[in-house]
Amino acid sequence: MEELTKTWNNLTLSECEGSNFHITEEQAKTEFTLAAKFLTKRALNIDAIAKTFTPIWRSKNGFKIKKESDHVVLFTFDEKSEIDKIMATEPWSFDKRLMVLQRYEKDTDLEDMVFSKVTFWVQVHDLPIRFRTRKIVEQLCEVVGKVHVETDEAETEGENFLRVQVTIDVSKPLRRGRVISLDNGKELWVPFKYERLPSLCFWCGCLTHDDRDCRRWIESEGSHTPES
Repeated sequence: MEELTKTWNNLTLSECEGSNFHITEEQAKTEFTLAAKFLTKRALNIDAIAKTFTPIWRSKNGFKIKKESDHVVLFTFDEKSEIDKIMATEPWSFDKRLMVLQRYEKDTDLEDMVFSKVTFWVQVHDLPIRFRTRKIVEQLCEVVGKVHVETDEAETEGENFLRVQVTIDVSKPLRRGRVISLDNGKELWVPFKYERLPSLCFWCGCLTHDDRDCRRWIESEGSHTPES
């Protein structure tokens, strides 16, 4: 970018080329865009992506789709409510691999966007019934990511578990659960379960790559076994 700026400053412009043509925000197109990064090494098929999400998202006026780079795609909608609905029902995946979504703002460079946060419903299991409260579950899931404390109470209750929405940094290993200690000195393992979890690396617990692309697997030169 610095080289481009230097080159630009060295250009000699004619009078008409250098005339200041001002563009106002009122002239901008009224569109709402989601940027999506697909966490896969496979080449993307735009037609397949469009056919997959058109019946799922059921956008009133449909959406436009444009490939920006090898694994980044822009979805453009006519109304902001369409994006709100999609973001509220994360996570999304394609071909069993996670798709990381971000709202694309008009004054943001796509190259500067960091695709690392996804919101999941996280279930907390095996809590003693007397401690099965929303407050305790929210505190337990603080190690997972940013807990959404404004979630509707009715949505948090399962048959034998409680769940909360958590925004997770997918570049880090998933938390499998936590050890809790009681006043009587007893310790219990409380497992977490992630709803709509796509494929992940079973060597390190990350969602950003497959087993065969894991640094641990590569460094082991194939000596790791599924049992380990």
